[in-house]
Amino acid sequence: MAETKPTSKKPAPAKKAAPELKPFVDNGDGTVTDPNSGLIWKKTDAWLDARKFYTWQAHREYVDKVNKEKFAGYDNWRIPSKAEATTLVDKTGTKQCEDKNGTMFPLDPLFDAGCVANTWISECSDDKIIRFDLKIGVDTPYPGQDVWGSIRLVSKPGEASATMGAEPVAKPATEVAKPAAQAEAPAASAAPAASSKPAGSVPRPVKRVLSDEDKAVFKARAKAWAAEKKK
Repeated sequence: MAETKPTSKKPAPAKKAAPELKPFVDNGDGTVTDPNSGLIWKKTDAWLDARKFYTWQAHREYVDKVNKEKFAGYDNWRIPSKAEATTLVDKTGTKQCEDKNGTMFPLDPLFDAGCVANTWISECSDDKIIRFDLKIGVDTPYPGQDVWGSIRLVSKPGEASATMGAEPVAKPATEVAKPAAQAEAPAASAAPAASSKPAGSVPRPVKRVLSDEDKAVFKARAKAWAAEKKK
């Protein structure tokens, strides 16, 4: 009888620990610096500054106003990219900021409380309405243009000054943490009190498209089921 040799399993490679992120810094001039990316964020959002929401089509009105005033000495304020907005979502579960409804969400408390937990992002366009939810770290597409949101402005030393009426091109953050676990899609913000739109008129989020990884999993399951049936 042949002697069977025990199979030796190779030890799994040790996972590299994620680099520890440096804490945000309050600059004392209404801005907060992220030392991990070099981004400078405005401490207040559009809701706190203007007490109103903005559609995507109207967001440049707020951006141009802040740049015209050269807030904190900068005139290159812009909306963030999805990657940049993601860096605002605290992944440690230890930092919380209060929104305008009194709900806590994972934003560094260095930012002013009473804000709104969403922002327009640079991936949005007139043809593709996308808003980023800071509560769960997810970008959500909407089917129509009648969607309201707040705005978080970001700046970066060395970037060109913003052109009035035009959207500066967002550069990706150098250190981007993985987005928080996806929860159910956020509901659209209510329109301002002055709006004559009836309740429930805000479009619902579009269904998310399956990733290639999800499609591969479903395909493998279908093949396994077909093979089982042939037996």
